[in-house]
Amino acid sequence: MAKLRLGPGPRARAGLAPIALTFVIAGSGIGCGGPDDPPDPPRQNPSLQEPLLPSPRKIDLLLAIDNSRAMADKQALLALAVPDLVNGLVNPRCVDESGSPAATQPGSPLEPCPAGTGREAEPVLDVHIGVITSSIGGHGADACPDVDPNSNGCAQGSNKTNNDKGHLVARVEPCGGLVATWNAKQFLAWDPAQELSPPGEDVIDDGAGNGIVPRLREMVLGTGEIGCGYESQMESWYRFLVDPEPYESIAVLDSKAMPMGTDAVLLQQRAEFLRSDSLLAIVMLTDENDCSIKEYGQFYYVGLQRIGATDVRMPRARSECTTKGPNDPCCKSCGQNAAECGPDPTCKDAQGNTALLSAEEDDVNLRCWDQKRRFGIDFLYPTDRYTKALTSLSIQDRNGNLVPNPLFSDLKPGDGISIIRDESHVFLAGIVGVPWQDIARDETDLGKGFKSAEELGQPLDASGVTTWDVILGDPAADVKPKDPLMIESVDKRTGKNPITGDVLVDASSPTPNPINGHERTIANDDLQYACVFDLLPDQKRDCTDPSRTSCDCTKVPNDDPLCTHAPNTSDPTLQVKAKAYPSLRELSVLRGMGEQGIVASVCPASTADPASADFGYRPAMGAILERVKTALVQRCLPRVLSTDSEGKVPCFALEAQNTGGGACVCDPAKGRGPLGPEHEAARKAALADPRASQAGWNCFCEIVQLGAGALDACQKQVADPPLVGGQPVAGFCYIDATATPPLGNPEIVKMCPEDEKRLLRFVGEGKPAVNATLFVSCTEE
Repeated sequence: MAKLRLGPGPRARAGLAPIALTFVIAGSGIGCGGPDDPPDPPRQNPSLQEPLLPSPRKIDLLLAIDNSRAMADKQALLALAVPDLVNGLVNPRCVDESGSPAATQPGSPLEPCPAGTGREAEPVLDVHIGVITSSIGGHGADACPDVDPNSNGCAQGSNKTNNDKGHLVARVEPCGGLVATWNAKQFLAWDPAQELSPPGEDVIDDGAGNGIVPRLREMVLGTGEIGCGYESQMESWYRFLVDPEPYESIAVLDSKAMPMGTDAVLLQQRAEFLRSDSLLAIVMLTDENDCSIKEYGQFYYVGLQRIGATDVRMPRARSECTTKGPNDPCCKSCGQNAAECGPDPTCKDAQGNTALLSAEEDDVNLRCWDQKRRFGIDFLYPTDRYTKALTSLSIQDRNGNLVPNPLFSDLKPGDGISIIRDESHVFLAGIVGVPWQDIARDETDLGKGFKSAEELGQPLDASGVTTWDVILGDPAADVKPKDPLMIESVDKRTGKNPITGDVLVDASSPTPNPINGHERTIANDDLQYACVFDLLPDQKRDCTDPSRTSCDCTKVPNDDPLCTHAPNTSDPTLQVKAKAYPSLRELSVLRGMGEQGIVASVCPASTADPASADFGYRPAMGAILERVKTALVQRCLPRVLSTDSEGKVPCFALEAQNTGGGACVCDPAKGRGPLGPEHEAARKAALADPRASQAGWNCFCEIVQLGAGALDACQKQVADPPLVGGQPVAGFCYIDATATPPLGNPEIVKMCPEDEKRLLRFVGEGKPAVNATLFVSCTEE
């Protein structure tokens, strides 16, 4: 028996296992076997071996926002992009049969489209939106200390935002005030049909400060920029979503960091925010590299600032770290026992003690940079911790035991939801430090969008170099990115951007580099920039103003490309641009996510015209929507199905669900019919599926394949549901834009890969029920 996969799975191109979504094909019409394989005998009711999980009808959207210094300008741009993101999910445009938008658009997803048009995508009517920050404390060190949780905001120098603990935050500003959230749960709930108890938000934006858009804007801006400078961009979302035993506190006992207790507040927030049958989308916003310090043993030491009144200095690394590279087995700290490597004279100071780095070499603001080479120890969690967290059914707990991953578990048993999230329904987006020119489809026009994961992996030329080689290189092999702008360095870098050809220059050049301005040479206490961009007009600031929380042009003299001369002064203290550093660890995880990773630049192409296609983070929102929407529709098909003279395929669709004690109704008005005796074998095969007992399926219906005028409408009309005589169509049809001539409207399958522009399209009330599993069987005589 041959199997026809419904696409390679979301991570197949990244080398990870595809999800199990198959047709079971009887006969030899569409075989996968070799020429010597005997033909399969025709079967009317082939066994149904694998289910096709329905597309999610719910979205849980988590914004993971860096709240360290110099992030306010990026948070402002994200707040401006909120309407693009929200409207794209909950109120998609109305389009005509050709895909052109209607002149008048509805203000709510429950409003009908103008006559002759329909939604370009089905509105999502159930969305949770939450915000977390990158601040989770000092990991056991004295950096970013906790404060009394009952203290009054930022009074008396206290700063609660040093450690947001991975909890949801919904504050108006860092020092106090709360945004009104659903049921005071610290997240927003989009509920236009008012089905929740209590009802959720049903207004997008009324123009008077009410609605889900203005509230989300408040939450984004309320994260602030006074949080911990050791940004744990990835560990923060790991803790909130995945950690099976998030600690309540962390203590240092016998010089070792020890997580203590279990954070019951976080677990409760997780269970309420994260639904087992939702699509999960995580959106990271950050302007620098991740600094998720390991929270056990002595790794906390890298975060130490002082012991008593003495400034802490890190021990030097052995010389092999420089001469042979960080992967050499003798690249260790001078503070470690490395007898097998022999003595290293550089590891002793003049008094015979362990050599420490100088204050200039060990700036506390650079503790997370190039750790293995500089310190001989990598103090950060490996990046595969985060890739596995979003793709593996089991993960390790605090003690190293394998336990079920909360992302793929039922966190609220007994709620009547029997579907468990599939790995293909988890997405990670990163608006991170990388030049937009490197990852744009057109390096001269970001209005054309960012590259997809597939495009990032395609060769750029005959040498086989890909965009990933340009922006990331191979960190595991110590291979640097080919774009020198993506190399982390305090010293001046040289070379040119391989995408645009722009040469790196210093401040003496009469022509700046359009990507990062120029390299700095006056001070070496900070990393060079990956990219810079013009601040919004209201974000430009005079850094001599002592009330400024964060300003990059305070030091004088400076040759910083962010700075220019303030009025009536010769000092470059007026900040007119913002910057970003290479976000290499985040990019490593995004690459590991394959097609479920979405890469965008925190440096926008334009901040001048809010109406332009390349303004701010509009292209980033477009990339997120483009990818997430593909998971909200049926899967594309890599193989051709045969059709009869009507355009129908020899396929049978069985829907299995648990009615919760209600009657099993196979309603023809909703594109369903009862199973006939000829399909009894299919029903039994579904009941034999391992998921059947857990799901408690007690109702089986056939979703009908459309014929005649309804089939034509399903295949050709972009709007869903398609209409015949003004009445909605319910059922399924087959579309193949690769056929000659195309079978159906190619616009319907435009989201599919170029070689997979085919799908079984379930429309209107014919879509699988929210809590159902769909089995599809096709026979070839």
